[in-house]
Amino acid sequence: MKTRDRIVHAALELFNENGERAMTTNHIAAHLEISPGNLYYHFRNKQEIVREIFALYSKELIERFTPLQGQYESLTLLKHYLDSMFNLMWKYRFFYSNLPEILQRDEELHVEYIASQEKLHVNLINIMQNFVDMELLDVEKEDLETLVTSLHMVYSGWLAYQSAMSLKTEITEQVIYKGMLQMISLVKPCTTPQGYEQLQLLEDGILALHV
Repeated sequence: MKTRDRIVHAALELFNENGERAMTTNHIAAHLEISPGNLYYHFRNKQEIVREIFALYSKELIERFTPLQGQYESLTLLKHYLDSMFNLMWKYRFFYSNLPEILQRDEELHVEYIASQEKLHVNLINIMQNFVDMELLDVEKEDLETLVTSLHMVYSGWLAYQSAMSLKTEITEQVIYKGMLQMISLVKPCTTPQGYEQLQLLEDGILALHV
């Protein structure tokens, strides 16, 4: 792995474990056993590393939430999107936990974040429309926007909410799975009988294994 990539992956690991604010470029360099000068050859400061991590996150986010083409079983699709939510929240949990502060101090990153979230929002509406077409959801087209916005709010703000509710909150896999359950609870009232049954299967699986 190239040194630049090693720096990014090490920073992501340290930010997730210790919080982004607590980590400096010196911490990252020491973790990799390289000199600070070597790190600065690739990144001028920590904020450039944060931007690089965000670029990876944004690319993966859009890839995972692009509507899938072809014939898939409905339960397979539901599980795919729930797994994608969990994997992204866990992999980039430092970002979700402290999102407002990270964006407020970097205007360029904030602009990039808004652009990626607008693209995500369009994809999510298309994904939900697919579930309507598959007769898993019973939602009027004009109401999809409200449902997607509610889901988007929970998804993007869940870890920050958990952190705000207690100074001692530790972000664990169980905390993220509870966020998945919260999103399922938002969708359940909009399901058809078939959709309700399949969401219940996913919910039971999460409860049995993770919460």
